[in-house]
Amino acid sequence: MIVRTLEQVAAMAGGEAAGAGAESVTVTGVCTDSRSVRPGSLFVPIVGPRFDGHRFVEESIAGGAAAALWQADRGRPPAGLPIIVVDDTLRALQRLAAAYRSSLGAKIIGVTGSNGKTTTKDMVHAVLSMTMRAEKTQGNLNNHIGLPLTLLSVTENADAAVLEMGMSARGEISELSRIAAPDIVIVTNVGEAHLETLGSRLEIARAKLEILDGVKEGAVLVYNGDEPLLDQVLEERRQADKLPPRLSIIRFGEGERNAAGRPNDVYPVSVRMDGLATRFVLNDSGREYVLPLPGRHHALNAAAAVAAARALGVKEEAVSAGLASLKPSGMRVEPVHIPGVGLVLNDAYNASPTSVKAALRLLEDMPGRGRKIAVLGDMLELGAEEARLHGEIGKMLTPRTADYVLTYGPLAKHIAEAAAPNYERGCVRWYADKAELARDLSRMAGPDDVILVKASRGMSMEDVVNGLKDKDAAGE
Repeated sequence: MIVRTLEQVAAMAGGEAAGAGAESVTVTGVCTDSRSVRPGSLFVPIVGPRFDGHRFVEESIAGGAAAALWQADRGRPPAGLPIIVVDDTLRALQRLAAAYRSSLGAKIIGVTGSNGKTTTKDMVHAVLSMTMRAEKTQGNLNNHIGLPLTLLSVTENADAAVLEMGMSARGEISELSRIAAPDIVIVTNVGEAHLETLGSRLEIARAKLEILDGVKEGAVLVYNGDEPLLDQVLEERRQADKLPPRLSIIRFGEGERNAAGRPNDVYPVSVRMDGLATRFVLNDSGREYVLPLPGRHHALNAAAAVAAARALGVKEEAVSAGLASLKPSGMRVEPVHIPGVGLVLNDAYNASPTSVKAALRLLEDMPGRGRKIAVLGDMLELGAEEARLHGEIGKMLTPRTADYVLTYGPLAKHIAEAAAPNYERGCVRWYADKAELARDLSRMAGPDDVILVKASRGMSMEDVVNGLKDKDAAGE
């Protein structure tokens, strides 16, 4: 993590050091939450519509922070404390991160996309960790605050850092890219998330490819060649002379060519499920890779991770070992074995039409002697098309995919209504009350069943998974 004198930090953040003993203060790390202050850290008080971190500056320094930023328009800073006065604390945090990044020798890999970016980040990190000192975004620190904090936590002797980049509007990925200055960038796909704010999938594609705005000269772009909108936006950028100099491009996809006949560079030639693992072979290697993660769609994310690792010179043996050692982030198709209940696939972290369809294909592929139960909640941020998109999920559901379909939330009602004609009475149920769904599921689940739980983050469907765990703990 960053270790600098207060005067150095002030220069990097574009501020002015003040307060008693400022010249002798050393900063070790950065935080924005007064509850997570560590000895020696720099506290950055963020200002928002309904909060102001400046209220906690004195408390943070008393709790061990070495110093704090202070926004000039917030009045006089506390007297006698080591303070850096800046024009805007958020912008100063971002300037500090960008300056620190420029001092790092680590290769930076940026990952974005509508779906799969966290899992792909985890895959790239797992592979690089076989031969390098590699670090990655922890949790969901992928926005205009989280990414700078992640960069500032990277150790100075790291060889690589894999950074996830999220967005909800145009311009946000561009800002993150300019801070991180990536050497390699990955765009996993273009889905329907953020249709509510961006209006169309084309605008989402434009937003995702903003990741090129800050890349280093000679950077590598790894992107989903099966998505024609990414090709369209790349051509727009080419015509406008907005492609980075000496950019190398690697296309990954499901097959040798996409629907338009354009070739992909890396693609699976075989994919098979083996219990809770996925085995696949890529076109340019006879080696079979093993992912300890169920789902054919993960082979596609892995193809992107392999391409990025190869661009950094990682050998095939290390690639294979890294994928096999993968420990994905929680609630991303997380297998949970619950005695008396069965196997729960906890995919409750987030959802979009693309990711729900992939999860349902996984459920259909899962072997087992018992029943398959799909528990689906609302997919949020889909804008004016939300009812139609939920209905499309319902229409694809048949007893071949799931024996029972349980849905929760006002939008998920459209899933149930569209699925009902494909099922016998009682096999499709809609709930307005999540607790009632959890109780019914707990009563009906058996030890050989496979249960998929999938919804947008705002629906907190992990409550259903926790309810099943409670059933087992109570011995019911």
